[in-house]
Amino acid sequence: MARTIEIDDQVTVGALAELLSIPVSQLIGELFKNGVPATVNEKIDFDTAQIIVGELPDLEVELAHKEHAPAASRVKREASAAAEPRPPVVAMMGHVDHGKTSLLDAIRGGSTAKGEAGGITQHLAAYQVEHNGRLITFLDTPGHEAFAALREHGARLTDLVILVVAADDGIKPQTIEAIRFARQAGVRMIVVANKMDKATEAQLNVLKGQLAENELVPEDYGGETIVMPVSAKEGTGINELLDMVLLVSDVEEHKADKNVPATGLVIEAHMETGRGPVAEALVEQGTLRAGDFIVLGGTYGKIRNLETTDGKPIKEAGPSTPVNITGLKSLPEFGDEFQAVKNEKEARATAAATATGRRADSNSAATSGSELLRIISRSNKLQEFNVVIKADVQGSITSVIDSLKTLDNEEVAVRVVSSGVGVINESDVHTAHSAGAIIYGFHTSLPPHVKRLASRDKVPVRLFTVIYELIDDVKKELESLLAPEIVEEELGTLQVKGIFKITKTEVICGGLVTKGTLRVPSLARVLRDKQIVADNLAVTKLQRGPTEVTEVPEGEMCGLSFQSDSRVEVLENDRIELFSRQTKVRTL
Repeated sequence: MARTIEIDDQVTVGALAELLSIPVSQLIGELFKNGVPATVNEKIDFDTAQIIVGELPDLEVELAHKEHAPAASRVKREASAAAEPRPPVVAMMGHVDHGKTSLLDAIRGGSTAKGEAGGITQHLAAYQVEHNGRLITFLDTPGHEAFAALREHGARLTDLVILVVAADDGIKPQTIEAIRFARQAGVRMIVVANKMDKATEAQLNVLKGQLAENELVPEDYGGETIVMPVSAKEGTGINELLDMVLLVSDVEEHKADKNVPATGLVIEAHMETGRGPVAEALVEQGTLRAGDFIVLGGTYGKIRNLETTDGKPIKEAGPSTPVNITGLKSLPEFGDEFQAVKNEKEARATAAATATGRRADSNSAATSGSELLRIISRSNKLQEFNVVIKADVQGSITSVIDSLKTLDNEEVAVRVVSSGVGVINESDVHTAHSAGAIIYGFHTSLPPHVKRLASRDKVPVRLFTVIYELIDDVKKELESLLAPEIVEEELGTLQVKGIFKITKTEVICGGLVTKGTLRVPSLARVLRDKQIVADNLAVTKLQRGPTEVTEVPEGEMCGLSFQSDSRVEVLENDRIELFSRQTKVRTL
């Protein structure tokens, strides 16, 4: 009877070997045999361990999961009794081209949508507006499917989600995804039926029915979901929407402490010439001030410039305020938490500890069982397309890489050899040249001297401002690596009645067309009973009586001639099948 060993979701190779009572070299050897070059201190996950244990000979062991408490998710800090009301943080979410940014422009009095490449939002952006003497913080999230990570990030930052749906178009895939993100974040939703200048009352009713199907039952259907008809184009319904946002905020009683060290989240991060790393962040608790020492994940700095997201200098920022921060040692990561600390020594130590922990996690990253199975099944068949990714902000890097991963299949895969924020530089060209990679730039630039270097080293550089155009380009490159599909079309069958001539290179025979239509040019195979005698023979001539023809239908007698590289034996009553063969370009 097999003994049972309990292990965690991840286990080091050395620890697993000890539990199995086998030499660690034997376990490492089995991993290598299955395409996983692991060392004694590297971690593998439960599925991988199960696969490898099953491969080990004469080892009657069953693995079981150790019971453990679920991982804690990020929890917003609780406000104290001294907390004061703060502006609500509202995320604009929904399907691409349903008018999120246009609605935000109508609220702000701006024209952001006109400046967006491809007419779609491509970054997570934050703004503050004033209505009836009160502030509201808005987050604009991209609607394109490639930006799922940004939308999820936006939902977790907020108190309230405004779900923008074009009333004349209804619920779409990104709408459903936004609903899921909002529910996971546990935030209230207000549905905005936009484009009412184009929609009919019947279309609005259809939308309400679709909302009910997705468990967002409108108030006039007996539910609790607020549905606000608006037109961003004409500016109607905007004031009523803002009134409703403030009303919901009052009911929810959004509060935060101001007189505590500032904490919050990094929304975006990018490099600026002359300013270095710039982080866009949202203050959640406390008051952030210019000159504060701040830790943002694995980096830190002293705030040199504290600005609104419009670039206006400010001295301090309270809860729910989006700000730009300069003075950082390096770029923080998309989604990093930040905190203000007492001095540089504490900031440096805290950042260093976080960075060290991340490096350790990266070095001991577990190979997943699904990845192992994929490695085993396609070991020598996979073709990789190497790319270097550069983008303007960290969030875009995440979105581009996540989108490219979805293009992988059992034959071709994208391999990101390097990625980073900022302009394309010489180091990127050297990396791409060494790896045989293409450089993809998203919302970034290619300086002239780097362009000359790339041209000299014959490194392709492709710049994009619209994410789906970048993804489509990579998709075409991957498709070019796919082996073409050979498609055969059966044409007809000849029952051989007589043999007229057989030479080393040619066979001439005659018979009855028993199926389909014989055509030239075509290929042929000779069958005797159910065995293939010869294949891939080039048919050169069809003849009906004394006349040469291009095709012969079923039921007719004809003569047939085909070429062969070697002598082919054809007997009476053999069947000769004629077929065409085409090479078909495959797509993902």
